[in-house]
Amino acid sequence: MDTNDRKINVLAEQLANQIAAGEVVERPASIVKELVENAIDAGSTTIDITVEEGGLTSITVIDNGSGIHEADIPQAFLRHATSKITTSSDLFRIASLGFRGEALPSIAAVSRIELVSSDNNDGIGTVIAVEGGHITRVERCNAPLGTRIVVKDIFYNTPARLKYMKSVQTEIGHIADYINRIALAHPAISISLKHNGNAILQTIGSGDRLQVIAAVYGRNTAKAMQEISAEDADYTIRGFVSRPELNRSNRNGITVIVNGRYIRSFAINQVLVTAYHTFLPIHRFPLAVIELEMHPTLLDVNVHPSKMEVRFSKEQELKQLLEKTVRAALQSERYIPAGADSVKQKQAKPAYVQDAITFHLNDGIAVTKESVQQPYTSQSNSFSNSDSTSDSMSNSLSNRNSDSKKQSAYTHYPSQPEHSVKIPTDATDRLYKPGKINESDQSTPVQSETVQAEPNITDSTDAIPSHHSTVTFPELHWIGQHHGTYIVAQAEDGLYLIDQHAAHERINYEYFIEKFTKSSQASQTMLLPTTLEYAPQEAKQIRDYLPLLEQAGVQLEPFGGQTFLVRAHPEWMPVGEEAALIEEMTDWLLTERKAVPIDKLREKAAIMCACKASIKANDRLTREEGDMLLRRLASCEQPYTCPHGRPIIVHFSIYELQKMFKRVMS
Repeated sequence: MDTNDRKINVLAEQLANQIAAGEVVERPASIVKELVENAIDAGSTTIDITVEEGGLTSITVIDNGSGIHEADIPQAFLRHATSKITTSSDLFRIASLGFRGEALPSIAAVSRIELVSSDNNDGIGTVIAVEGGHITRVERCNAPLGTRIVVKDIFYNTPARLKYMKSVQTEIGHIADYINRIALAHPAISISLKHNGNAILQTIGSGDRLQVIAAVYGRNTAKAMQEISAEDADYTIRGFVSRPELNRSNRNGITVIVNGRYIRSFAINQVLVTAYHTFLPIHRFPLAVIELEMHPTLLDVNVHPSKMEVRFSKEQELKQLLEKTVRAALQSERYIPAGADSVKQKQAKPAYVQDAITFHLNDGIAVTKESVQQPYTSQSNSFSNSDSTSDSMSNSLSNRNSDSKKQSAYTHYPSQPEHSVKIPTDATDRLYKPGKINESDQSTPVQSETVQAEPNITDSTDAIPSHHSTVTFPELHWIGQHHGTYIVAQAEDGLYLIDQHAAHERINYEYFIEKFTKSSQASQTMLLPTTLEYAPQEAKQIRDYLPLLEQAGVQLEPFGGQTFLVRAHPEWMPVGEEAALIEEMTDWLLTERKAVPIDKLREKAAIMCACKASIKANDRLTREEGDMLLRRLASCEQPYTCPHGRPIIVHFSIYELQKMFKRVMS
């Protein structure tokens, strides 16, 4: 056969290396990744990375690891040459970061490389120069223990690849992102990154991951992180997750580390998002550094040449453990944002305190005002801060108006509602009703009604009981209401503002989510069924969801064509809102366009019911109603955010208030 007819050829070694480089070397950051991972595998405690012009001109990586033996240095630039794997069984227990044996030859195929390495403390090493995949020089030289590798002129011999590189800022951004994450993965290694002579990152290698978080994201971010820890027979979880007030608009703040390797995992990211459910607003994401450790046999890292994707053998068990761990950490803390973040209490006593002031009232009574030094203490019938003027003035005015009705000490906030407040039917054990604020009345059924609040003639400052969990919820004392929207309250450590709608939503949500789990036993049949109508395609989808809706207590019956009858619904649904809520539930199912688990439907329904049943902005509350709302909030499992993730309560510390009014200067 004529050799000219042959169509299958064995590629030349140089061409094969260039093709392999296309898999391994996507951009300068890929080179940095491979070289740094080799340095880590060599047991380095210090790694210095220097980059010029986004890595396109030069990349230098210096480590103090074990180095490479003189005889092995030329071998390192051959394809499939590696010290990490010897037999096929090693593929199932990979513990190193680099193992494929393609990094150095692939990098050398598209750049100019000089590598200097020594595996001893004699000060003698070997230097090798490789250009476009060809070794041009190998000789002895002076070198300390470790390896220094310089990569220059990336893609100089593949201009088609070079023209697709982005700007210098984009390329250094990719490099910095990877180095930040590898530093978070290995806090015991001192890592530095410089670009064009400017320091971008420097870690000290102390082993403290929180210090690395501070170096990468800043000290304020590090202070807003919570430590997590858990383990079972297969997995160990360690790391840090952000408090809810620290969040981002994307998932880029999530770093997942598996056996020391930074990976990208949609499944793990989704677990974190799920764990933060109701702690964060929609489309907001946490910042987290999660380290997972497991036996290498439970992990497949040979999924992609970049080794950024992995497969877990027991993924479901891992996801359940991680979600439980993060959720428990979030529920163990008190999340009340500060009202004035710029003011920080750095010392017990301020450097300067305002002097005493003498007030002269119209009737000639002189009242001395002492400096505010001690915190609020609960007393009956008085607003007890250390400001004696307020007490004296209130007592004086009270004595001069003894024939009039007693007013609350918090007279600057209206206690008389401007209009009636609609109390939801059978929601959260009848959240609040004037005259029924003691615990024995909480379970008494109250039908849906409109309550006209009476003038506030009491001055009770009974403390709101603390949250029943291990988290200390502040003992709040009602002061008043601002703009019919925010409850103003006080505690020993300062002033609190509570969003009444968000608070009521949280209370109702926890009530409804518990009720929906028992929906099959609590549905009631409608005497006059409501009809719902959909487009033809939507009606077909709704028919598929009928069994799912029935599990949530909603019975829909096809009524010909595109119409359905609502035959039954949960009896605790807000009165008058049943049809609207069921329609919202079905609309949500239609937008999902995929299988929906019953738990997710129940939760969505609970959120919808909670929103419908809750008081709104501009609903005026009496003192008794406000006290009851605060009591119910304090008893919630998670009283800090509404079901949509918005904060419920904001805190102004005593020091912050003093600072704002210039009563302390420090």
